[in-house]
Amino acid sequence: MSDLRFLRHAERPTRPSRLSNALVFGWRAVLKFRHLPEQLFDLVMTPIMFTLLFTFVFGGALAGSPREYLQFFLPGILVQTVVFNSVYSGMGLSTDFQKGLFDRFRTLPIWSLAPFAGLMVGDILRHLIAGVIILAIGLALGYRPEAGVAGVLAAFLMLISIGFGMGWIFLVLGMLVRTPMTVMTLGFTILFPVTFASNIMVDPATMPGWLRGFVEVNPVSLMATALRGLMAGTADATQILVALIAPAVLTLLLAPLTVWLYRRR
Repeated sequence: MSDLRFLRHAERPTRPSRLSNALVFGWRAVLKFRHLPEQLFDLVMTPIMFTLLFTFVFGGALAGSPREYLQFFLPGILVQTVVFNSVYSGMGLSTDFQKGLFDRFRTLPIWSLAPFAGLMVGDILRHLIAGVIILAIGLALGYRPEAGVAGVLAAFLMLISIGFGMGWIFLVLGMLVRTPMTVMTLGFTILFPVTFASNIMVDPATMPGWLRGFVEVNPVSLMATALRGLMAGTADATQILVALIAPAVLTLLLAPLTVWLYRRR
């Protein structure tokens, strides 16, 4: 008991802020790339193959030359890349639940939504990495954004917004589905018809009337059109706002649902 006189009272350390919690979990997403570099390989190889194959195999038939086709196609493939990469949000969440990590997170004195915020930070990083790589390949092949650096930066801000909104779909799937592979299967089952029945790869003018009507109102088409306009310097406010409707609606509807499912689970 005499040793107790050497103990001093100390104030409890200040709890980290929500921003600090989110950044820590964001750094966790960055570390995944370092420890699992094959994830980065999966992330960029599909859009690279799409870019090269469609440009050189179909470019001459669809636009007269690969370079002309690339001016149309590259902004669209950027949208497709971000939309496809959003599936990894749900897969990562499902993997963490499967391994019991979220049970551990619940026991920590952290902001309860910090793990989701970290997933979003990881998503933004994935979108930026893939987008920069695809743009670099496009520039090497002859793509020229007429709006210059300002147009490219504006386009990348829109890509981040698109990825943020689309990611909520797959976070909900990650909550409801038991395995990451099932999340991926369901995700691409949804995304393949939506992305291919759009104006990402071809002008819908030659499509049947019933299909053209769907393509023209398809949110992915609206996003691709707005991105083309931003990078070409021809976009107007209406195009941009219309393209952002779907990401905004998805965020408003699914973000509260994701939080509810997480707390319920």
